[in-house]
Amino acid sequence: QVQLVESGGGLVQPGGSLRLSCAASGFTLNRHVIGWFRQAPGKEREGVSCIGNIWGRTYYADAVKGRFTISRDNAKNTVYLQMNSLKPEDTAVYYCATASCSDNKIGHSFISGGSWGQGTQVTVSS
Repeated sequence: QVQLVESGGGLVQPGGSLRLSCAASGFTLNRHVIGWFRQAPGKEREGVSCIGNIWGRTYYADAVKGRFTISRDNAKNTVYLQMNSLKPEDTAVYYCATASCSDNKIGHSFISGGSWGQGTQVTVSS
């Protein structure tokens, strides 16, 4: 069964940091492009970042460039999103998924059996 499980969210003050994890089961994560997405209340889900499968090229939405870093641990079959200098507008449910990415777009692209997971809540508030 193809599954991605997000974890690491929580409540943090503005300017703080969190590291999200995306653990894969049922497939080898480094053979696929993996993206992070987020959905804030009342807004559409948007692409945040993604990492390529072969060379590990990374992409970031303009809103998070310079603050977020995506990385991959092949031994643990896990992708991470390090989030620094968090802002209240980063508050959202964060999801990971297989993806299709370019300089202009970060979009999801499910493999067979894939779907959105439950996500992990990130709340940035004082």
